[in-house]
Amino acid sequence: MLLRATDAIQLNENQVTTPPPTIEQGFSTISVHAGEQRQKPINSITDPIVCASTYTFKDTQSVIDYIEQKQDRGEYGRYGNPGEQVVERKLAALEGAEQAILYSSGMAALVGLLTAKLSAGDEVIFFDECYHRSRQFCTQHLSRFGVVTRTVKTGDYEAMESAINQNTKMLISESPTNPHLSIVDLERFSDIGKRHQVDTLIDATLATPFNVRPIEYGVDFVMHSATKYFGGHNDLLAGVVAGSKEKLEEVRDLRGILGSVNSAHNVYLLERGLKTFELRMQRHNENGQLVAEFLENHPAVSRVLYPGLQSHRYHQLARRTMNGFGGLITFEVANADWKQTAAVVDNVQVPRIAPSLGGVESLIEQPLVMSYFNYPPAERTKFGITDNMIRLSCGIENGNDLVEDLSQALEHAHTA
Repeated sequence: MLLRATDAIQLNENQVTTPPPTIEQGFSTISVHAGEQRQKPINSITDPIVCASTYTFKDTQSVIDYIEQKQDRGEYGRYGNPGEQVVERKLAALEGAEQAILYSSGMAALVGLLTAKLSAGDEVIFFDECYHRSRQFCTQHLSRFGVVTRTVKTGDYEAMESAINQNTKMLISESPTNPHLSIVDLERFSDIGKRHQVDTLIDATLATPFNVRPIEYGVDFVMHSATKYFGGHNDLLAGVVAGSKEKLEEVRDLRGILGSVNSAHNVYLLERGLKTFELRMQRHNENGQLVAEFLENHPAVSRVLYPGLQSHRYHQLARRTMNGFGGLITFEVANADWKQTAAVVDNVQVPRIAPSLGGVESLIEQPLVMSYFNYPPAERTKFGITDNMIRLSCGIENGNDLVEDLSQALEHAHTA
């Protein structure tokens, strides 16, 4: 995949982007260099960690100049950090967006965007396969402020369009969805929004811009839990929203009020993680495909959900719109209850049992236990969470080791 350095938002005039803006560069080159000054303040190759809660001015006139000239410099830590600005420019370049806003977590990014864009009486429409905390925020908390959330079946574009009324302000979906890995037709999704003058938001955490860039299809906002593939090492929390400068202006202003910012050290870790982003995504994609194909052919597995498989409902759409299919796989253990399924999770040796995804370490979990244990059975059924479902996030370990490990775990559970 090739990106242009001009996809990044412009730096100050006295800063120089690397690589030069007229040269077309590969994805890794953008990941390593985009958004950074070529020569940094203390001549270091890495951006310095700026541990400052506030920034000083030379004199009163400097404060006035800062306000009147809208100078791009620090004032107070709640409004941003120099390292944060580098990462935001880098993420904007990767997404092909004009601007990106960094948050303290993926949920903070979602909350920040929706809080800035919605008022009492407004409505949003969700596809029903979405992260349960995103749904919970909208249905349980935004509703307290008079915002209505409507839900339609994932992939039913006619139902989504029919649900739009004069109060509808945003259409929301993930792609791929979590944990079912359904793929949204981004062009169609975006077209519905544009025809009805409604903003569109795609949570592309599971895809990353390495595999798909929703803004290229006309989507207004793209968000990520940067905790996952962007950070890549299971050692930080962060979130990001990308889009046009105009649409994000009020979002950034509100973030400065709410204070959903990251620490300087956290931003440093995120920037470091992004340096190896393409290399890691290549391995995540490879391992995901290898393990999914193994699981689909295993007699102890009844169903595998992975867009890279021909059996997946949205395989053709995924092949047409994605460069790869990621490291997340959802599968069901054949003829197993929840305890037998848990035995498979307990018997793997390489993946760790934990929530989250996208890190170098493989993680495994049973959605029934990890995320839906206190939900009534009818609610779990409504959201497609079965007792025998397992979610596996393939890390960057040797793919054959993951296959062999899953083979012994499935065999052990099958014969127990």
